[in-house]
Amino acid sequence: MRPTQAPFPSTRLRRMRASAALRDLAQENRLGVQDLIWPIFIRDGDNSEDPVTSMPGVSRMTIDRAVRAAERAANLGIPALCLFPYTDAALKTPECAEAWNPDNLSNRAIRAIKAAVPEIAVMTDVALDPYNSNGHDGLVRDGVILNDETVAALVRMALAQAEAGADILGPSDMMDGRIGAMRAALESAGFQNTTILSYAAKYASAFYGPFRDAVGASGALKGDKKTYQMNPGNSNEALRLIERDLREGADMVMVKPGMPYLDICRRVKDSFGVPTYAYQVSGEYAMIRGAANNGWINGEAVMMESLLCFKRAGCDGILTYFAPEAATLLGGKPL
Repeated sequence: MRPTQAPFPSTRLRRMRASAALRDLAQENRLGVQDLIWPIFIRDGDNSEDPVTSMPGVSRMTIDRAVRAAERAANLGIPALCLFPYTDAALKTPECAEAWNPDNLSNRAIRAIKAAVPEIAVMTDVALDPYNSNGHDGLVRDGVILNDETVAALVRMALAQAEAGADILGPSDMMDGRIGAMRAALESAGFQNTTILSYAAKYASAFYGPFRDAVGASGALKGDKKTYQMNPGNSNEALRLIERDLREGADMVMVKPGMPYLDICRRVKDSFGVPTYAYQVSGEYAMIRGAANNGWINGEAVMMESLLCFKRAGCDGILTYFAPEAATLLGGKPL
């Protein structure tokens, strides 16, 4: 029940906005460096980066550069990185066997980062699209994305990543039953402490375009992902998916994309009270960065406002390409 307010002029809500000190005292939600997870793109090669054209300021980096990025993140206080591989097209097949190769690009990067910066948490992506010649998150037969066969493949992929030293697995595939299968396999293999951050409410969104450019999946994708990713018109379904993944053993849950789905973030947090994350995806990043680069908005101010809004919506953390820039501006002091 809301407290009773005295009528105007006894109540003047502007009183608490009259100075920076009063505004700070009354602020309900705060953004800190500890709320950030930095997604980075990795590629083969040595000591080089190549820019992602549709994501100004973001590059694909070789593993040695990724280690430097991890060192930078740790120095800034960012607690976690999330790795996404740009896989050589020659390694992409319909069977996606490269996904669980112990020496694939992602697994080599996990080992290198954990060896150099053991204190930073490394999160991975568990989905087949970087390794699939069809560009889909699951195995494809006669134009149909297979569920159960894909889950079996994802389990192999998850175990390989856990063996490489990943701290957090991020299943982003949206196949039914994959969290339970991964959790059971991890327990059996002795990876009881490997954490699962499930992309539990991942929508079939048009905001992913620049990401697909970054991982080289745009040209490979045949059709769309609407048979496994969520309908943007649905809200109650997201809660059913969250509940299912929690029952199957997810430790944390994610809503993706972020800002267009803040209502879902709030419903998830209010309904379950579990660690809740959102992904400020490539399209969101590109719009803010593009508008800033054109002088249409104050880029720094909009970046920080956009990140704070996730906290207001109930999120415990945000995956964002702005992480190092935001962490630098925060300088260890919450916003």
